[in-house]
Amino acid sequence: MKESIHDYKAIKRVILIFMIIIPSIPFTLVVGIGYFSFTKTIEINAVSNMERIVMDHNNMIQFFLNERKANLEFVLNSFSYEEMIQTKQLQTIFENLQKESNSFIDMGVFNDSGVHMAYHGPYRLSGKNYSNEEWFKQVRKEGCFISDIFLGFRRVPHFIIAVARKDSDKTWVLRATIDSYLFNNLVKSVRIGKTGESYILNAKGVFQTDRRSGGNLMEIDNSFDHLHKSNQNITTFVNKDHSGVSYLYATSWLKDKNWLLVVRQETNDAFKELRKLVYISVLIVIVCGAVIILSAFYISDRIVKKLKKTESEKGHLEEQLIWATRLSEIGEMATGFAHEINNPLQVMKNEQTLTEMIINEMRETGDIKESESLDEILKSLNQINLQISRCSQITQSILNFGRQGNTMPCALDLKDYLPEVIRMIENKATVSGIKISQTIDNDILLIKGNPGELQQVLLNLFNNAIDAIITMLPDGGGQLTIKAENSGAFVSIEVSDNGCGISDENMEKIFSPFFTTKPVGKGTGLGLSVCYGIIKSMGGKMNVSSKIGKGTCFTILLPKEMQS
Repeated sequence: MKESIHDYKAIKRVILIFMIIIPSIPFTLVVGIGYFSFTKTIEINAVSNMERIVMDHNNMIQFFLNERKANLEFVLNSFSYEEMIQTKQLQTIFENLQKESNSFIDMGVFNDSGVHMAYHGPYRLSGKNYSNEEWFKQVRKEGCFISDIFLGFRRVPHFIIAVARKDSDKTWVLRATIDSYLFNNLVKSVRIGKTGESYILNAKGVFQTDRRSGGNLMEIDNSFDHLHKSNQNITTFVNKDHSGVSYLYATSWLKDKNWLLVVRQETNDAFKELRKLVYISVLIVIVCGAVIILSAFYISDRIVKKLKKTESEKGHLEEQLIWATRLSEIGEMATGFAHEINNPLQVMKNEQTLTEMIINEMRETGDIKESESLDEILKSLNQINLQISRCSQITQSILNFGRQGNTMPCALDLKDYLPEVIRMIENKATVSGIKISQTIDNDILLIKGNPGELQQVLLNLFNNAIDAIITMLPDGGGQLTIKAENSGAFVSIEVSDNGCGISDENMEKIFSPFFTTKPVGKGTGLGLSVCYGIIKSMGGKMNVSSKIGKGTCFTILLPKEMQS
């Protein structure tokens, strides 16, 4: 079988590249768009969740403060100054408040001059003058005041709620200290993931509640400059604290923008779902990429194997075609032999019949007597007749088989056909030191012809050229050139050599039957004549040009196949 003319490794590489790149483009777009969409969705959900938490926590803290203030206002409006400065009365009122809410630590009453007139609680504060304290000034001015965390006379961090009442020409104040521990726990009660925390800063960035990750009461938050820029009710942003850790922040103002509620969570914790998405996306890319690559290798390998199988089947078909052509030629030869054998068989048949008739006549006239010898002769004649009939049947079968050897014309692609025919004489040319050069146009048109007959023509021309070259250059250096190209309505095939050439007088007789320039026993003179007839039967033309000592060029013009 002929050697493959295809570079299957290159074909496989091309198929592999296309099968990897083409699916990868839409896959990458889908993954990229999906990742972007899910990322945005997760970020929006995380921020929305943080905003909801800070809003709920803001409302809860504001409700707590308002409720404590309402408790004090109720007491203030329910009792007179004279009643309130009675120690036992103040104690009773405080105990009743404690039943409703245990968030109060102590309670005190102040006169118009800021003197602590009555006090119930764990400290000794009665008689102290608070006229110069900021909270006392603010409550007289505004009627109600919630302070920041401060030390005061007790030298312990705390904050108070104070309300003022004006009776005729004097103003008195009711003040209560809020349990800082309880309030602190209330603010820190937020739980968001593993790192979520909440705390309160005043307008100067001082901690009003401590922070779980570090930050004690009345310390200054180093990150405050990044927190209080916006005046919006709720602000969310991502920022790094002084330790370099990135946080998702949500802030909201409290107490007429005197306090800032801060809820924050480490971004790694807040966007952990996003991190999971990244891992899942990477896993999907790896798995799908592996599937695409493995599928590409598998399918490209299958395609290449299919191509090899197809080429192999094509080679087998071509071999079968060659053998079919050879069998056709053998059939034609057998047909000729059968014709030649039939003639003597017919004569033998006639003679056998005549002999049998004569013997029968002689038996009837009595010229020959019945005997064992006569019987033997008759038996022999019958056997001869039987064998002659058998031979006739055999030759008739050969003739019938020979008549079925005609092949139909078909479309031929010279790009594939010519190299195959050339390969049949390559070895002979190489042994004789002859170099074969073939040039076939890439856009050459199909032709219609009988492949076996065209092969016979080309092989005849090739062998004639090789013989002419050997005659001229017995030591090598010969050149056999085959060229195929489009030529108007025809396709041209040129076979040229640098052999001994043909003289002008022989050029006129070269296509004549039985004309040959080869020595006796080397040629019959039928080759070129038959070739000329085959080309003419295909609707083509055959021309020749030659110069003595320079070489010969045969040109075959075949009509192109009509394109559908």
